[in-house]
Amino acid sequence: MTESAEQLRTQNTEGGAEGVSTRKAATRRGGGDPGTRGRTTIADGVVEKIAGLAARDVLGVHAMGSGISRTFGAVRDRVPGGSKSVTRGVKAEVGEVQTALDLEIVVDYGVSISDVARDVRENVIAAVERMTGLQVVEVNIAVSDVKLPDEEDDEPEPRIQ
Repeated sequence: MTESAEQLRTQNTEGGAEGVSTRKAATRRGGGDPGTRGRTTIADGVVEKIAGLAARDVLGVHAMGSGISRTFGAVRDRVPGGSKSVTRGVKAEVGEVQTALDLEIVVDYGVSISDVARDVRENVIAAVERMTGLQVVEVNIAVSDVKLPDEEDDEPEPRIQ
């Protein structure tokens, strides 16, 4: 029993009445830390954008996504008003406190694929956990291609810079 409820019971008993008073003890509105009132949900797309940008920052990652998705992306980028998709090659499953990610990357020729994959994993986990507060339980990486030095890019350079 709380102290204020005990005081009310004592006051009533001392006054001759049995039982608990019908008066309510004064309560504070809201209660608790303001940061814990309510629920925050984070969409899969938000986590996918964060992970996509973090993966592209790693040296040795040439592009994200499979050849087909990069080809369609290049066409979409040429359409007026179209923008480069930062979520290409990223799939996220987001729960209330955890997330899991699947990434598909293209690496530059000559780099250590295992080192690039480790660096991508570390960078993605750090960025997602820092920005969302979600625990990243796994980051699966599929290397779908190697960019050779003499190959043309699927995504042409823009004519206007």
